Amino acid sequence: MKAKNCKNRFSSIEELSRFLEIRLKGEKPGLKSQLKMSPDPSPSALTIKEAGDSCVKAGVLILLYPENGIIHLVFIQRTATVSHHQNQISFPGGQKNDDENIIEAALREAREELRIWPENLRILGQLTPLYVQPSNYCLYPVVAITENRPDFEPCPQEVAEIIEVPLDHLLDRKNVCFEIWSLRGRQTLVPFFDYDRHKIWGATAMILAELLDILRGE
Repeated sequence: MKAKNCKNRFSSIEELSRFLEIRLKGEKPGLKSQLKMSPDPSPSALTIKEAGDSCVKAGVLILLYPENGIIHLVFIQRTATVSHHQNQISFPGGQKNDDENIIEAALREAREELRIWPENLRILGQLTPLYVQPSNYCLYPVVAITENRPDFEPCPQEVAEIIEVPLDHLLDRKNVCFEIWSLRGRQTLVPFFDYDRHKIWGATAMILAELLDILRGE
């Protein structure tokens, strides 16, 4: 399935950068947007505030960049050998070390997983954190841009595949699909972003939903 045409509000990465940098400083839609892409019934009964300090804090990088004049986001499909979320599609990222903050954690993990060099990125802000109860992770999304597509080099122990998706494709509501899956022993309605042969769902889709609502002005 190829990316469908969808009119983009942003003509350039610079215009997108200016908009997001201002918008991310203000009030964000948060859980209201995240729940649009939550499986039903949800695997997480707690919010991030209720989880408190008991969760494992992790930074994830949402990277926007131009490729042939089209703004893209990069995702990874994790290998079957990683500790959590095996084989799932996610943003680059991972657990925060004690001596670093969330942004430093997201940048370090992106460098380790995809060889994305932090000096080439501009941090625009952060989205609303999300608690993932099955793995007890609190995900803190960091939004960044770069003016040129990075030369991605996947770490084979952690990354099975690099998935680059046009922003227009994700903004097109026609590419949100729903299926009934068997998850943790029960039938679950799962929303996901459909791209090519990939299904972007779960925590990644919930984080992405907030970004897209912000970009739509919702």
